Amino acid sequence: VETGAIMVSVLLGILQVNRTVLFSVEEKHIRIILDELIYKLFATSNPVIGSTSIKVMLLMVESHSPTLKILCTSYKGLCPFLKKQWTGRGFDEDLSQLMEHLYSRSTQGISQQKFYRAACLIQAAWRAYQTRKRVKYLPKVVTTLQRSFRAKREREMLRLEKLREEEELKHQLELRRHQALREFRQRQLGLMEIIPASEMKKYLQEERSRSAQLIQKVWLGRRQRKAFNEQKPALKEFRAAVIIQRAVLKFLNKRRNLRSSIAPWQGPKNLTDPRRLELRAKVDAYVKLHPVAQVSEERTNERHSQTQEMLGQYLMRRNLQRKSEQQQEALLAHINTDIELLMNAPSLKEATEQDTVVFNSRSVPVATRARQSHNTMLQFTRGPWWKKLGDEFQDPEMIYTQDMDFDLVL
Repeated sequence: VETGAIMVSVLLGILQVNRTVLFSVEEKHIRIILDELIYKLFATSNPVIGSTSIKVMLLMVESHSPTLKILCTSYKGLCPFLKKQWTGRGFDEDLSQLMEHLYSRSTQGISQQKFYRAACLIQAAWRAYQTRKRVKYLPKVVTTLQRSFRAKREREMLRLEKLREEEELKHQLELRRHQALREFRQRQLGLMEIIPASEMKKYLQEERSRSAQLIQKVWLGRRQRKAFNEQKPALKEFRAAVIIQRAVLKFLNKRRNLRSSIAPWQGPKNLTDPRRLELRAKVDAYVKLHPVAQVSEERTNERHSQTQEMLGQYLMRRNLQRKSEQQQEALLAHINTDIELLMNAPSLKEATEQDTVVFNSRSVPVATRARQSHNTMLQFTRGPWWKKLGDEFQDPEMIYTQDMDFDLVL
């Protein structure tokens, strides 16, 4: 008894010094402590042990709320026992506080049970309403189900009847085939009776070889068709890849030729370091005399990109303009040459065969090239639009003759 009183006193001193120590203790250890305290309350009538145990339980309940839950759920009937056994022993105040805590917890449990019962009642009423509603519409559902079942049964009967007719048709065809084969065999036997006995072996040998050839032809045809069907997707993919590669290579080649036709920008020629420093000094002096407003870096980059784009367009137009000027100069020279020949030509009375050779002696390669260029230009103008993408600034002489089909003949 003295040992138990000492241990309970030690536990009371620990809780009085530090009430938060229970939060670091596991639940099973708290249950062991409660078991020991309640056992002492049941097993002894010593008021010292009872008072100390009641105080320890009161401190545990006040400082650690899970302890109250454990007492209410695991130790039912504790309140009547404490009221009957330990009332009037000199520590009624602590006992009444502990019982108030236990009764408050039990009251919350009763309210929770009431809420639970109310929820069950509401759910039962709602389910009853749903069931009555479902039963009300049940005849319609049954009618729909019967209709769908009868329709499905009719479809099944039609399918079976169709299968039966197909089987009957196959059987009739099989019978006709057997009858035709029987008639063929009978005619063959009749023909074999006409053949002399000396030539029968030769006839049978020819029939065997003909049958073997027929079987081999059917088998080889089936095998080749099977192999071709297996290779058809691969052939289709290969042709598609070839077409795509050809189109991409043509487009890249056109772009490469167009890019090479545009001469890159080159700085001014004969610009030495002293001249560059002199120009730099002039630019700085001009900037000091004519200051400009501050421009952001984004605006500067945007103007730079616009300038580069305008410069590229100008260079492209300049290159095309130069080519057109060269063509015009060549055409004017050719016209002047023809005019000089016509002016210096003799009259028709004085003209000889040698004079006519001057106008007819044209080079055969030049004439062939002119004819090919004319045919190419006609084909290009009559071609589809998607073959002309990116050719807005292209020279007519750079049209690829391999892309054209020379079907036109002058």
